[in-house]
Amino acid sequence: MTIFDIELAALGGGPARLDQHRGNAVLVVNVASKCGNTPQYAGLQALQESYGERGLVVLGVPSNQFAGQEPGTDAEIAEFCQVNYGVTFPLTEKIEVNGPGRHPLYAELVDAADAEGYTGDVRWNFEKFLVAPDGTVAARFNPKTAPESAELTAAIEKILPR
Repeated sequence: MTIFDIELAALGGGPARLDQHRGNAVLVVNVASKCGNTPQYAGLQALQESYGERGLVVLGVPSNQFAGQEPGTDAEIAEFCQVNYGVTFPLTEKIEVNGPGRHPLYAELVDAADAEGYTGDVRWNFEKFLVAPDGTVAARFNPKTAPESAELTAAIEKILPR
């Protein structure tokens, strides 16, 4: 099983259809609108614009598990992302990324190690998981890693399908 086999709803309803991204690199990021890391939305959008035609999909996954920093409704989240950051990349329904209610998407992701060897629970909003076109987790980045950082962009470039 890979992330492409997991069912998930899109923000606002309907299926997110992760299987449509099979064959692309996918950067999965748990996002929140009231976090110190929220300005990373701008960098994530820039990644989507820079690498989208070469097969990168940024996937924003709202979660309210960290200090209640994503309290909004689907409509409020969508409006916030569009108005403040011009987000065009897909956003999913709000889910749990840790604990007994952890969504199957994150059950597939959290065993991957970051550069320091950390595995397990998501540490905070904006933790990033880079999934290769075959569905394997290629890299994990801590929440403070900026989307435009050399380490993240190098990892993306390494696995882009085109």
